[in-house]
Amino acid sequence: MPTGQKCRGLILRLFGSPFRLSFDKAKTFGLENLPDKGFLLLPNNLSGLNAVVLQLACPRPIRFIVNKSIYGLERLYPFFRSKGAIPVQSVLAEEAVSEAANRIRQGEIVCVVPEAELTRSRIPIELHKEFELIARLSEEPVVPVWLDRFLPLSFPSERERHFFERSNWSATPVAVAFGNPISKDAFSIGLARERLLELGEFCFEHRPGLNEHLGRAAIRGLRQNQFRDLVIDGIDHRRIKGGNLAAVSIALSRVLKRDSGGRVAVVLPPGIGAVVANAAITLADKTPVNLNFTVGRSALQSAIQQGQIRLAISAEPVIKRLAEFPWPEEVYRLESVVSRLKAKILLWRIAVLLMPAWLISCLLRLPSKSGREEGVILFTSGTTGEPKGVVLSHRNIISNVMQFRSVVNLDRNDTLMASLPFFHCFGSTVTLWHPLIKGVRIVTYPSPVDAPKNAELVQKYHVTLLPTTPTFLRAYLKHCEPKQFASVRLLVTGAEKLPRELAESFEQKFGLPVLEGYGLTETAPVVSVDLPDNAVQSTHRMGSVGRPLPGQAAQIRDPASGELLKPHQLGMLWLKGPNVFERYLGEDEQRHEVFQDGWFRTGDLARFDEEGFLYIEGRYSRFSKIAGEMVPHETLETKILELLGFETGEQGIVTIVGVPDRSKGELLVLLTTRDLSRNNLRKRLLAAGVPILWIPKVVKRIEKIPILGTGKVDLSKCRQLAMER
Repeated sequence: MPTGQKCRGLILRLFGSPFRLSFDKAKTFGLENLPDKGFLLLPNNLSGLNAVVLQLACPRPIRFIVNKSIYGLERLYPFFRSKGAIPVQSVLAEEAVSEAANRIRQGEIVCVVPEAELTRSRIPIELHKEFELIARLSEEPVVPVWLDRFLPLSFPSERERHFFERSNWSATPVAVAFGNPISKDAFSIGLARERLLELGEFCFEHRPGLNEHLGRAAIRGLRQNQFRDLVIDGIDHRRIKGGNLAAVSIALSRVLKRDSGGRVAVVLPPGIGAVVANAAITLADKTPVNLNFTVGRSALQSAIQQGQIRLAISAEPVIKRLAEFPWPEEVYRLESVVSRLKAKILLWRIAVLLMPAWLISCLLRLPSKSGREEGVILFTSGTTGEPKGVVLSHRNIISNVMQFRSVVNLDRNDTLMASLPFFHCFGSTVTLWHPLIKGVRIVTYPSPVDAPKNAELVQKYHVTLLPTTPTFLRAYLKHCEPKQFASVRLLVTGAEKLPRELAESFEQKFGLPVLEGYGLTETAPVVSVDLPDNAVQSTHRMGSVGRPLPGQAAQIRDPASGELLKPHQLGMLWLKGPNVFERYLGEDEQRHEVFQDGWFRTGDLARFDEEGFLYIEGRYSRFSKIAGEMVPHETLETKILELLGFETGEQGIVTIVGVPDRSKGELLVLLTTRDLSRNNLRKRLLAAGVPILWIPKVVKRIEKIPILGTGKVDLSKCRQLAMER
């Protein structure tokens, strides 16, 4: 019997048949990438028993260099001893680095196991500078390897596990992927992290369940939580349990099934009705299109035309309020339709009680595999032009829910605030589909703008996760009291850059750190999220939007040439992952403009720091190229607000817009709601050290800075105002 097989047999006998069955489910990729000589093996994570998994996947013996405290652990000691692991006082000490390099030169595979890496299962390994030193001293390559999902060493404490995915012995590795070797001359921490993210994205693509129909996932989640209150309506405080929500949605879906159209518009604010409408459309195997009723009539007409929408679901109060709304051919008044379905709702409630989820899905004739079929259509906010219809597949939504839940855990005791509109990308996935699939309780309210009412609901229903935007956060700061946010454990902002002063002021008043996330409609939407620091390693950086979620690869590219840059350089962020959309609605050519070799060009300028935290510096479209120099609009706006004595990042005062100019290429126009003298502003900007090319050539006073319903500045309307000069 070959030595490798004997080794596997010994390890499996040591750890028992349950472990063997778990490993048998795993897939190994990239064995052909392993050099015949010695090299440093760099894994994304070695928590729990994954050192054993890594050895089982590797055909050659691995020499582990392990902290003594880890080497002596009862569960792992037999394995490390059998493999000849080298216990050291510190794996980052000079003698440990020298020992690793010597072993590699002797032709061995070496893997360094820092102490922290065996204490928490969901946090990626910290890449230390000592790894670069080992590569240089050994003069041999480094091979990155990704272990997807992890086996825990022990269960986390109650304090550790809140908002982190619980360790679970059934969460076995799905895939182990070895990457291409990185030569000693090319190796850097930034490049290694980039390669690991690409391997993680590859492994995530092979996870089971990604191709499931959203309706099947929702039925399973609702049935599992059929006796729990899942939605609380913040207007009239009605509650609906998971089983009742499923029954109403199924009954309504049978009515929608009769309509020949494939897409149905939803024109409703967050509430029980909007949740039912979205679920029912999906259970009818149609596509819900939540329309942004806060934008102008022309944008709505464009969306309805692009989506070829014949039918909309709304409610009588909403219809009366939206007198100028360009309604499609047919409109269902939700309260009227549901009132006629009481008998059928009762029958379906009995079915939900008695039948398993898979059988209900079969009765509804939901496809078993619908991964790449369109699941949801969202229209971009249209801040820089006409809204584009983003086609998100079932796979995109389910992937992003899995990615989000891999770092943030919400259990039966948690409550999520759902006041962001469902036509908002974060509202759609995180506060609508995520709760339906995972059975998380939500409190809905029609508008995030009403800060006092939102805060009242947060306090009344003990909300623990509050997603918001800096615009709405500022309203909380002005109108709410600390006691109202006592239950909140995680507050995440997105949609726009978080001003540091705002975050510090909020934390000082409420004692609650403000974390920042990043996402796009095209990424379904969550790309990254900052998290509170834990006892093991830092997961928070002020000013960053956190690290990319598992299953997403990222690169920094030159905005003009597309040339690959080093991660710490400023350039355009490119993304790849199963959550990334595949096309815009009816615009195949548009897809070619934003995709290249499978990578999505986000249009955002970004950089990574040495620890892998992502920093978004602004939209590429919010830069003007004047005399060959890139001028950042947001940076200039911040500087002007500082000089005027206003709070940095406060909307509604100034906005910079670039308009075409024959001599310089572009000309900067400052739109403001204040009376400002251009000459006075020019003098103050020059005195503050602002380059002369950055100084606006035109200052135009307007009554109000246009703001979209999502809280963002409507740059398209701002540009129209600037062009009217």
